[in-house]
Amino acid sequence: MGSKSFGNLLDLASGDLLDIPQTPRYLPRVMTVPGIISDVDGYGISDGDSDVISLPCRERKIIVANFLPLNGKKDSETGKWKFSLDNDSPLLHLKDGFSPETEVIYVGSLKTHVDLSEQDEISHNLFEEFNCVATFLPQDVHKKFYLGFCKQQLWPLFHYMLPMCPDHGERFDRGLWQAYVSANKIFADKVMGVINLEEDYIWIHDYHLMVLPTFLRRRFHRVKLGFFLHSPFPSSEIYRTLPVREELLRGLLNCDLIGFHTFDYARHFLSCCCRMLGLEYESKRGHIALDYLGRTVFLKILPIGIHMGRLESVLNLPATAEKLKEIQEKYRGKKVILGVDDMDIFKGLSLKILAFEHLLQQYPSMLGKIVLIQIVNPARGSGKDVQEARKETYDTVKRINERYGSHDYEPVVLIDRPVPRFEKSAYYALAECCIVNAVRDGMNLVPYKYTVCRQGTPSMNKSLGVSDDLPRTSTLVLSEFIGCSPSLSGAIRVNPWDVDAVADSIYSAITMSDFEKQLRHKKHFHYISTHDVGYWARSFSQDLERASRDHYSKRCWGVGWGLGFRLVALSPNFRRLSIEQTVSAYRRSSKRAIFLDYDGTLVPETSIVKDPSAEVISALKALCSDPNNTIFIVSGRGKVSLSEWLAPCENLGIAAEHGYFTRWNKSSDWETSGLSDDLEWKKVVEPIMRLYTETTDGSNIEAKESALVWHHQDADPDFGSCQAKELLDHLETVLVNEPVIVNRGHQIVEVKPQGVSKGLVTGKILSRMLEDGIAPDFVVCIGDDRSDEEMFENISTTLSAQSSSMSTEIFACTVGRKPSKAKYFLDEVSDVVKLLQGLANTSSPKPRYPSHLRVSFESVV
Repeated sequence: MGSKSFGNLLDLASGDLLDIPQTPRYLPRVMTVPGIISDVDGYGISDGDSDVISLPCRERKIIVANFLPLNGKKDSETGKWKFSLDNDSPLLHLKDGFSPETEVIYVGSLKTHVDLSEQDEISHNLFEEFNCVATFLPQDVHKKFYLGFCKQQLWPLFHYMLPMCPDHGERFDRGLWQAYVSANKIFADKVMGVINLEEDYIWIHDYHLMVLPTFLRRRFHRVKLGFFLHSPFPSSEIYRTLPVREELLRGLLNCDLIGFHTFDYARHFLSCCCRMLGLEYESKRGHIALDYLGRTVFLKILPIGIHMGRLESVLNLPATAEKLKEIQEKYRGKKVILGVDDMDIFKGLSLKILAFEHLLQQYPSMLGKIVLIQIVNPARGSGKDVQEARKETYDTVKRINERYGSHDYEPVVLIDRPVPRFEKSAYYALAECCIVNAVRDGMNLVPYKYTVCRQGTPSMNKSLGVSDDLPRTSTLVLSEFIGCSPSLSGAIRVNPWDVDAVADSIYSAITMSDFEKQLRHKKHFHYISTHDVGYWARSFSQDLERASRDHYSKRCWGVGWGLGFRLVALSPNFRRLSIEQTVSAYRRSSKRAIFLDYDGTLVPETSIVKDPSAEVISALKALCSDPNNTIFIVSGRGKVSLSEWLAPCENLGIAAEHGYFTRWNKSSDWETSGLSDDLEWKKVVEPIMRLYTETTDGSNIEAKESALVWHHQDADPDFGSCQAKELLDHLETVLVNEPVIVNRGHQIVEVKPQGVSKGLVTGKILSRMLEDGIAPDFVVCIGDDRSDEEMFENISTTLSAQSSSMSTEIFACTVGRKPSKAKYFLDEVSDVVKLLQGLANTSSPKPRYPSHLRVSFESVV
């Protein structure tokens, strides 16, 4: 069923939502390299990649972003379009991190609208000349997608702005969400037109395309996908307010590698995955990894860099040197503080200017000696918030200049116009201090550019008559809420909301000794020059290759509808247990052993009622009544509960508390494991667990006769996990000399005697059967969690160790498609019940089910 978020891909592919025309298939006519051309416009679930034609080809990177790294302009006289590379686009410089033999294809939209009649020709030309594949979005879709959902909903939310009322942001609009998904579908269609599955790596950029991985993974299960988020990722308390939160999370999780600028952003993403999807993560040899349905999704934390050569080439321009001489003369005798920001509410423009005003108030001696030059880049969006930010900025600047300025002194210089790169570089080179005061920003490369410009170049130094040996200085005042702040450890970090502290920091920066300025500058320049955009691209590319290595070592199944689609990756030998084949083997056998877990196998894990259903009891009674069967329930639960719940099954064996207690049937006595009955260690463990229970809301202690278990499934996921780790370390330390083991399972920490496990008890039961001359030729073992894995492994080991000419058919089966030592799986508890009913129907004597529970063998298989 499609989700409420209109995430059904089949609906979207048909264009029913927004009446979007199917993307024209013009690419096959213009492709000059081998690729894969799909003849199917829809996106049905693929059960493999057999329909993909793999042709030999050199390695390629497909870079997918909202906009292509191109500038386009239509000649007013000839009516012809002229396109050129946008040398300022970071996407264009990713090539520096790839090998020279790598071919790079760009997929994205143009920054200008092109008429439908011209699109086919332009597509051909762009692919031939620039290796660019244009995604032409219908104008209404583009407006709702980019200016609507991206800029009015995702962008504010990712920058911690919630639409608490209509005057503060746009409320969630499902029509805009539909446009977002539809636009991502069009991007997917273009990527599918050029992809070579065997050779290509796809690298998707930024929040505009967060559901694109779902489209691609659904179509090509083994596609090699990377994603980098260039904006912040908000905390779970903010992100969880988004109605389509799971669709976006699952979209990213359909990648092999997800990149973030800082650990904070990655940590917030992991917290969302934990709280909303119940996923756990771990560090694997220095790499953060999420286990997602058998697939390992890696996280990459590395801030983007700048293109050093591009910036230095601008510094070498004669126009840059001339402009620098001009402004040096203009501001001679004054210390220049520089700010370069977009005009939007998150850049903290007004807070920065207020801090400068406070500086003039606190330090009157600075009047006439310092100037704040604020360059305002054109706003990327349009809306009421931008207009309000512009008005507040202008009003504040006017007030300061009227109060503190004079006929020959203007404290704040506001440059609100498009500023050429050479002019901006000249201001960078001039400024004593650069301040970035954003209240929230994904990365912000202004401090990098400032530092490089302050370093200068030999050519620029020659033009200015400056010695190359002259020590360079620079000082940075950075908001602690921007992505580049952690990387530039020599910067003065500030809270932009604390105007007084920002003012004091600016004063410290401009009065700092030259020696300290030199040290800070040297440290920053070394980091920036060694971590440029090429280093960033190379590092991400290498990690993407590493994350994609095991694509062909597992079998894949696509599950879920619409944007809830995800891929399950399992061992090639792992397959669904056939009830028909199992029943057939059961019928052929003469002696049988069946081992069943309880919770999650016979009773749903999420069920509040833990009593077994009437169907389970009936099937177990029938199986136990067959003298050729040995049936055991092997559970971690206590013997009292299991005895009560399974009382109707008189011949049923029970191994309680992971096998510490064993009973072969209802009339026999309970046997202990034979290990030491000394449980004095409980007196040490219980007070410690009680302490953690008191300090962890939602946790509780389960006291068993042989074990103590601390549960935290109802606690806060992050805090519960943290406390569990701490409790594990604490208990391992104090119990180091005790005959116990401390295990951490799924949302539990358990302490139990050594030598007690489900694997050992099943081995003992089988060994006893063999000693009694009851060698089973048919074994079924079913469980659902980590403790059951020991059963699967031990059964094969025990039986293979016996010298017997009789071959045994073993059906080790886990419940749920997940990595397991079992060879088979069943999807859920109801499938286990059907299997038991099928076996029971074959048993002799025939069980008698109540009429309302009677299930024919045909309906079961």
